[in-house]
Amino acid sequence: MTSIKISGVRFISPWYVNNGGLNRKGALEMQVYMDIVLRAFVAMIILLLIAKILGKQTLSNLTFHDFVTGIILGSIAANLAFNKQLHSSYMILALIVVTVTSFILSVIALKSRKMRSWISGSPTVLIEDGKILEQNMKKVRYSLDSLDQALREKEIFNLEVVEYAVLEDNGMVSVLKKQEYQYVTRKDLKLLSVPQSFPVELIMDGIVLADNLKDNSLTHEWLENELRRKGKQISDVFYGVRGTQQQLIFDYYEDGIKKPIDKE
Repeated sequence: MTSIKISGVRFISPWYVNNGGLNRKGALEMQVYMDIVLRAFVAMIILLLIAKILGKQTLSNLTFHDFVTGIILGSIAANLAFNKQLHSSYMILALIVVTVTSFILSVIALKSRKMRSWISGSPTVLIEDGKILEQNMKKVRYSLDSLDQALREKEIFNLEVVEYAVLEDNGMVSVLKKQEYQYVTRKDLKLLSVPQSFPVELIMDGIVLADNLKDNSLTHEWLENELRRKGKQISDVFYGVRGTQQQLIFDYYEDGIKKPIDKE
């Protein structure tokens, strides 16, 4: 007998303590904690691999298909991490099945327009020729408040500015302004185009990115000389980049702002 219960209070016998009963209990608890840690780690790694397999579109454009896939994967991963009543191998198998199914649906959606419309949804026109299409909004259960918010996010506060507004598969609203409200381009003004190139990061977090310098035929000495012209040195720079028109942009540790806004 390892313990005696008197008036609801359980007394552990010295024999149980002396024979390592409590030690065994502590070891079992530690094993449970380690098991949870391991399962959570495995779940995280598997989800990262799945996200890599399914691609960036799943992260950036959350369609119907991606939304359902995300919820299922999250639920299974949570059970894998914390539900000890379910065997981990079953959860891993379920994750693999959902991932393969999602990948197959993505391939089908790419090859079939009809299936793509069913799997991922299709765009819905909310405004046409400056007129709100009430029936389309009711069909997708999209409110006027949501439409107003989406337009404000596009810096549009007057409905008369809008020619077309389309609710995309991922829930975002795309807007085409009327011609008289569109921005003028260099082509409209018949100005000569300026050659552009992809920005090249030179310094990040105060560290020179040697590979970026080498890949763009730039040298450490060239960078030092450019900074010296500005009266600075590499140790002064927090972030440095060569812009789209070959211009050099540097952000220094010492910004010279005496009272920064939102300092805390």
